[in-house]
Amino acid sequence: RNTQARCSQAYLLALDLKNLQVEENKDIEVIVGRMVANEPRVSVIMPAFNVAEYISEAIDSVLSQTLNNYEIIVINDGSPDTAELEEALGPYVDHIVYARKENGGVASARNVGLRLARAPIIAQLDPDDAWLPDFLNTHLEIMDRHTYPDVVYGNSLIFGGTRDDGKDVMALTPSSGEVTFDRLISGECTVLTSLTGKKEAFVRAGYFDESLRTSEDFDMWLRIIKSGGQIAYHRGVVAKYRRRSSSLSADEAVMSRSILQVLSKVERTIPLTSDETECLTRSKLMFEALLSLCEGKKALFNKSIELAVDEFTKANSYYQRPKISMLVWLLKLAPGTTRRILTVRERLICRYVDQPLR
Repeated sequence: RNTQARCSQAYLLALDLKNLQVEENKDIEVIVGRMVANEPRVSVIMPAFNVAEYISEAIDSVLSQTLNNYEIIVINDGSPDTAELEEALGPYVDHIVYARKENGGVASARNVGLRLARAPIIAQLDPDDAWLPDFLNTHLEIMDRHTYPDVVYGNSLIFGGTRDDGKDVMALTPSSGEVTFDRLISGECTVLTSLTGKKEAFVRAGYFDESLRTSEDFDMWLRIIKSGGQIAYHRGVVAKYRRRSSSLSADEAVMSRSILQVLSKVERTIPLTSDETECLTRSKLMFEALLSLCEGKKALFNKSIELAVDEFTKANSYYQRPKISMLVWLLKLAPGTTRRILTVRERLICRYVDQPLR
């Protein structure tokens, strides 16, 4: 393509990519558009995997920003829809940095973006989300006005065709008080996906952990805090968060397992105070109970009544909810009838069993 300039080795060396390779020692291919800013103030990092149908909207939202001194870095993480992705990126080739590599997970893709980034400020944008026009300007004003925030996140509106469309994310996952290690662990503060941060903070924390296939961002925020960094937030709506239709129970199970993996890693690798250790232990109990709840639902739908009873019983040792106790009693008394009633529609059991979590 004559509108693209393939990265020279000198360019890669200048970007801390001298030793950067992916699985099986295969190098990363990087193509730089001719109109990419020479000295960007912000590097927008977009890991791409099966997002061809959404990425144009995300890029358009960056190109519509009121602040225009940025570079857009798209990392194709060995996506199976590469042909469709590159077709979607066609109109933007002059305006983006495009990296293509074998699949290594979102943490690996984010790290490639960090090493390619030439700006002191990093902005994360998932390619199925979008920004409102003042996203960058709002966040940079906060970072300019205060010297302390290493990471700043704001609020988002949910879209994508689910029952939560139009709700703001902080109404569902609120942040309260100063962002501390304890509040991140306990869920009192939830760092949202559309954010800006100082590149040096990500580097100081040791980049994203590529052994984590999910919750790599949660792990990063904990390490930024424990390495002396500070995270701030505001409640203004500056982005749109796409919630795709999928099984809530499956999502919760994956989330619980990945968070438990992060918490176990933190317990092993980071020196903690006694208060932090106590908070981490409480959080592990909570997510172990949530995982048991999810496994109980799965077992029930698979007609494994005995396993469902075991999992619901384990979950309720934490929740202590009468409705779960009643469900366990009914499954022991009349398992077939109870299962048939609860599985008329999947949504019925989700509402019935999830209620203790609200």
